[in-house]
Amino acid sequence: MRLKANFAPWLFLFPALFIYLMVIVLPSLYSLALSFFDWNGVSADKKFVGLGNYISLITEDTVFRTALKNNLIWLIGSLTIMIGLGLTFALILNRQLKGRVFFRSIFYYPYVLSGIIVAIVWSWMYHPSKGFVTFFLEKIGLEALANPWLSDPKTALYAIFIAGVWQGVGLPMVLFLAGLQAIPRDPYEAAIIDGARPFQTFRYITLPLLRDTFVIVFATTMVGAMKVYDIIYGMTGGGPMNSTQVLSSWMYYQTFKYNYIGIGSAISWYLIVICLIVIVPYVIFISKRSHH
Repeated sequence: MRLKANFAPWLFLFPALFIYLMVIVLPSLYSLALSFFDWNGVSADKKFVGLGNYISLITEDTVFRTALKNNLIWLIGSLTIMIGLGLTFALILNRQLKGRVFFRSIFYYPYVLSGIIVAIVWSWMYHPSKGFVTFFLEKIGLEALANPWLSDPKTALYAIFIAGVWQGVGLPMVLFLAGLQAIPRDPYEAAIIDGARPFQTFRYITLPLLRDTFVIVFATTMVGAMKVYDIIYGMTGGGPMNSTQVLSSWMYYQTFKYNYIGIGSAISWYLIVICLIVIVPYVIFISKRSHH
């Protein structure tokens, strides 16, 4: 009876565990194995190259280095601009304002849209002659700033990032709103009685009590920034001149466009390792601080 009682929970976990193993774990291990081979995905001949794919990406592939740099730019921008805007909107919309529910919906709505839809809409907006951005700049007398944003290697990534912020800012905003609404009113009332200013209450009450929320927001933002793909592929396809390639898009090109299965698999594992290096230490550090 005791053995049956101990085994029963595993029976309930088995369906989900089986799906997780078949969909996540086994394909990941298979891609790791493929990363050590030179293979086109079709031929029966697989040439074992060991760490050759990983080394060639670092030493020979200039596009890989560009993609890695773009991922880091996207990560830094997301952690500063996107989270900063999300927190700002949350603080404003947490107040007793008329229409705050409407504005919460407006800011969150782009997040539920497909990245390809966002890419199409913003590609139209950036159209060099008919787009809203060019029209707006001309109307306010800044037509000199009008530029074929997505065709210029110097501006294309940043133009896409603006679209990415427009789409993604709703998630940190909602998470911060949930965290703000979980904070009790007592500390604020005591701070007001003691004569604390708004900035002081924000610094010494709001931010410390949002620590757990920051862990979630930073972790989800980091993951989203490292695996960004659809909006870039939809707006520029990695161009012009591979200037907007990121690790996910370059992995797709190597695997499915050029049939370098080993190289594509190696890029995917670079992406996984970088995510672990960036995210795990942060989560551990913040979790330890929250328990002290």
